[in-house]
Amino acid sequence: MKLSPTWLREFVDPQVDNHRLAEDLTAVGIAVESINGEGENTIFEMEIGTNRPDAMNHYGVAREASVIYNLGLKRIEPKLPPTPAAKAVSLGGVGDTTNVVSSPAAVSSPFPIEIAEAEMCPRFTARVLRNVVVKLSPERIARRLAMLDQRPINNAVDATNYTLWEMGKPTHVFDLDLLEGGKIIVRYAKNGETLKTLDGVERKLTSQDLVVADACKPVSLAGVMGGFDTMITEKTRNILIESAWWDPGIIRKMSRRHGLHTDASHRFERGADFESTVVSCDRVAELILESAGGELVGGPIDVIARKIDLAPVALHLSEVHRILGEKLETNEIFRILKQLGFELMPERGGDPDFTVHIPSWRLDVEREIDLVEEIARLHGYDKFANTLPAFAGAVVEAPDAVKDAKVRSSLLALGYNETVSLTFISHEDAELFSSAPVIELANAQSEEASVMRSSLVPGMLNMLAYNLNRGVDDVRLFEAGTVFEAAGESATEAKCVCMGLTRPPSQGAQAWGTRDGGFFDVKGDIENLLHAFEYKRLTFDAQTSEYYHPGRSARVLMDGEMVAQFGQIDSKIAGTRKLRQDVFVAEVYLEKLYAHGLRVVRYEPLPRYPAVERDFSFIFDDDVVFEQIRQTVTGLALAELRSFGPIEIFRGGNVPAGKYSILLRAKFQSAARTLRDDEIAKWSEQIIKALESLGGKLRA
Repeated sequence: MKLSPTWLREFVDPQVDNHRLAEDLTAVGIAVESINGEGENTIFEMEIGTNRPDAMNHYGVAREASVIYNLGLKRIEPKLPPTPAAKAVSLGGVGDTTNVVSSPAAVSSPFPIEIAEAEMCPRFTARVLRNVVVKLSPERIARRLAMLDQRPINNAVDATNYTLWEMGKPTHVFDLDLLEGGKIIVRYAKNGETLKTLDGVERKLTSQDLVVADACKPVSLAGVMGGFDTMITEKTRNILIESAWWDPGIIRKMSRRHGLHTDASHRFERGADFESTVVSCDRVAELILESAGGELVGGPIDVIARKIDLAPVALHLSEVHRILGEKLETNEIFRILKQLGFELMPERGGDPDFTVHIPSWRLDVEREIDLVEEIARLHGYDKFANTLPAFAGAVVEAPDAVKDAKVRSSLLALGYNETVSLTFISHEDAELFSSAPVIELANAQSEEASVMRSSLVPGMLNMLAYNLNRGVDDVRLFEAGTVFEAAGESATEAKCVCMGLTRPPSQGAQAWGTRDGGFFDVKGDIENLLHAFEYKRLTFDAQTSEYYHPGRSARVLMDGEMVAQFGQIDSKIAGTRKLRQDVFVAEVYLEKLYAHGLRVVRYEPLPRYPAVERDFSFIFDDDVVFEQIRQTVTGLALAELRSFGPIEIFRGGNVPAGKYSILLRAKFQSAARTLRDDEIAKWSEQIIKALESLGGKLRA
């Protein structure tokens, strides 16, 4: 949001330059992000919190500056020509006020106003101008609006925009002669009614849309955008000025439903000033009369269908001092709150010390702690001494903190980048990637995020696809998170890690595009990760979930318990998700992995005696897997056997169909002596007999 410090200084003029003003405003939470231009053309780029619509204008920021520098704030008091006094009418129990109509129904006035939906529109103020001349705005008005990136239109419309940026109250102007039936009605639209808004779009309305209507048709989408058919043009001679207060909830819903986010809706949906309708209406009238001439007809038509009063808040000075940690002077507290517009009424007995009446523009202040925050930020956070809160006890580390850190550091060392995905997935993904009963969301925002995730794989695939679609084709990611499963009336949570990787075929020492290139990359990373934990036996089998590619995936068992599964995503799923490269994923189930302790690093000197290797070439049936071979040889319990594994596998040629040839290598070594040939021959014979017991045939 852009604001002009020159404009701001018309209401309060601190004797500091614009840079110091920007710094001081930022220090109290009215953030100035940058300063552009020089002199009268200087512009502040502001970042105002969504809870502070009162500061989204020059007067609201000037109010903050008046408190910072303890200066008076010039009031906005429109000067209008006198008009004959209208008869005071009070039908709503609010009280008699000259030129004010307090009633949900239309009564005698320059232009009758009827509020049919008092809950949605508690107040509607209007002014009637006649015999105006619509033309370009004066240079001063047009230039100021242009500095704020507001396109000048004409003197009537620009008057509403000028008032919006000056005091923060959205208003609207109608061509009075185009309003049919001689009255205004605030009502819900009828299903099937249409309204062409100022942007030229014909909008179909429903009974959920609140509109300003004349006797025949809707003429404005309340609080969001006016109607095209009643807009101000050069032909306009008579004008109706509208300044109303709308329920924030209805404005927010209509704005989203119609895809219309306007300066007006931005403020109304955050809470406008209920008491500013008359003064803002008068300010627009003043600006139009100055440039367009014409005459003011009667007084303000101020229909109050429902009074909105903010509940007072009790303020205890002892609570202020306790929370802030310092004893501020009562006069300072009183000054800050009074200059912000709060009214303090002392209470007898001192409990509370004050009853504070909240100004109509501060809908964000509801509790005593809100007042304490106002006192603290305007007194200056930098004026409070730096202290640490009292603490009793000790830091308690989470049970799995060390193991979590080890897993993360291992994956980072392997070249993976940590990511975070949504904890919600679609029903389709939940059924595809998990068999666990799902937990439905009561307030799902979309079908794509309607259940709590029961697997980390969908989120990982989405992140890999996001990178691939943007030309990043060498990706290694991991996510450590929680998956959820319904368990009767309650739910269970389980910690998991999901790894995902993909890269173009040309990269890597082993060709990624070959049948097993990517598979063994993932397998190596899994083995590296699991090596940090104590286990006796790590085995692999092919019993993986259906969303993995058969033959290019594996399940990991640590001492007989499954702790992970990994492999290439099935081609059908990859095609559905439009993944342009082979994608490999691994899932590590931390609850089961953490049942094992971390491996203790122990130093052992290198053996002084040489190792001896022996190769064995066997033919086995296809149904004999290496895990059977490994377990059979391990079962011999040869103390000097240091390693045993496959070197190469061969099928075809002289090897009969249904069989394969495998070259196995055994490594023997002793830490105490040099091994003798007869010992090696004896152990080799034992290995041969063990492998023959599996149906293997030793090749010559």
